[in-house]
Amino acid sequence: MTGLSRQRDFEGDRKLATPSQRDPQRGGDRRSLTYQETYICPVCRHGQIAALTLMDAFACDFCRHIFTANLPEQSIHVEDSSQPMTWRWNGVNWKAANQLDMDLTIVVWLVGLALVLLPPALIWLSSHTFPPMRGSTWAWFPTVWISLTFLTHFAFVAWLLAEHYQVPVYVTCKIRLRNAFGRQ
Repeated sequence: MTGLSRQRDFEGDRKLATPSQRDPQRGGDRRSLTYQETYICPVCRHGQIAALTLMDAFACDFCRHIFTANLPEQSIHVEDSSQPMTWRWNGVNWKAANQLDMDLTIVVWLVGLALVLLPPALIWLSSHTFPPMRGSTWAWFPTVWISLTFLTHFAFVAWLLAEHYQVPVYVTCKIRLRNAFGRQ
């Protein structure tokens, strides 16, 4: 792909910059945020966001998020999410503009840590307070139960953190699974 050519998107009237044009060190220029061009989606990092007809907003063709734009500040804000997420366009790519609420972030991590460690610790404590008889057929059960409890709670907390931080790989996989099962 050459850095001198521009590709056209499916509508034909918006310009889509190639990766070499987005890189100022390869001869590409920085471009400002406008409603006439398409940009890579800052949420899923897979789709392209383009202006919605008759609206001052953008929408992604892959994850279907809707963004409102603040052109003087060169920023967009996702409107259809429970988390307030904002990105600034620096002419080449998106940079996260919102600072997460530090109190909420600490609470999320502390609750996650408690959910992962406390249930297996309680099972371990009960299995050591009232141990099974040595040599019995169920002597292995407390170890397996502790391991399963830890793994399931860890998976649950990992899912919650991926939802909270909207990890791009997680969002992309979630959208692909939704499309594979035919739900729009």
